[in-house]
Amino acid sequence: MTRSTKSSRAYLYVVFTFLYLPIFVLIFFSFNKSKSRNLFTGFTLDWYRQLFQNEMILRALVVTLAVAAIASVCATILGTAAAIGIQGMKRWSRFTVMNFTYIPVINPEVVTGVSMLLLFTSLRYFLNFNMGFGTLLIAHITFNVPYVILSVNPKFRQLDNSLYEAALDLGCNPTQAFFKVILPQIMPGITTGFLMALTYSIDDFVISYFTSGTSQTLSIAVYSMTRRKVSPEINALSTLIFAAVLTILLIMNFKDIRSENSKSGLKKKGAERI
Repeated sequence: MTRSTKSSRAYLYVVFTFLYLPIFVLIFFSFNKSKSRNLFTGFTLDWYRQLFQNEMILRALVVTLAVAAIASVCATILGTAAAIGIQGMKRWSRFTVMNFTYIPVINPEVVTGVSMLLLFTSLRYFLNFNMGFGTLLIAHITFNVPYVILSVNPKFRQLDNSLYEAALDLGCNPTQAFFKVILPQIMPGITTGFLMALTYSIDDFVISYFTSGTSQTLSIAVYSMTRRKVSPEINALSTLIFAAVLTILLIMNFKDIRSENSKSGLKKKGAERI
């Protein structure tokens, strides 16, 4: 092993330790018998039991998951449709639209949150509605659409247009050619965009804080608890969320590995036949 390889591995270990050590500390103290965050006094599952009896946290969790699920699906549909439309534009029009697409991504969240608050406040006087789940959902769809566009758009650049033309020549109409040829090839980008939208929606605090109104997401509930003292129930909830996300990632990676192995197996069989 060379010196550079050892240095790279050491650097990698330091980075992963810095990233994951706080999470493991949180998981460790979610089983702590006392509320102390400095001393482990004994193992218990009481905080997990109390978590499922805390109506405020469970209500905030339901709102968070509902908003994230609906917003992610809507943003994925709108973002994919927008990416398709952008591909049909001329070069300079496409360049201009993509630059505008980047603005919400690099724009500070506090600016987006305040601007949407002012928009909803102004519309409330004309349409007579209260800020709540609806405004929160619209806000999440709005800031998630650019991420879907930026995930799907590179897949269109990798497409082979001759496949689409061949499908038309073989008797498919444009709709059939899209669903049978184009959609399977851009599906990895659509899946990535959906997962990014879901993650950002669950994680968001700033924009949700300005647009939630009477609704309360999990991040806002945790923020309100920090004014007093964070309950160990939050440690238990964070542990469950981390376990769920880790399970989803492992399943997706396992599927990718299986698909790659099946493709490599087919290539080997083809080479042996030749």
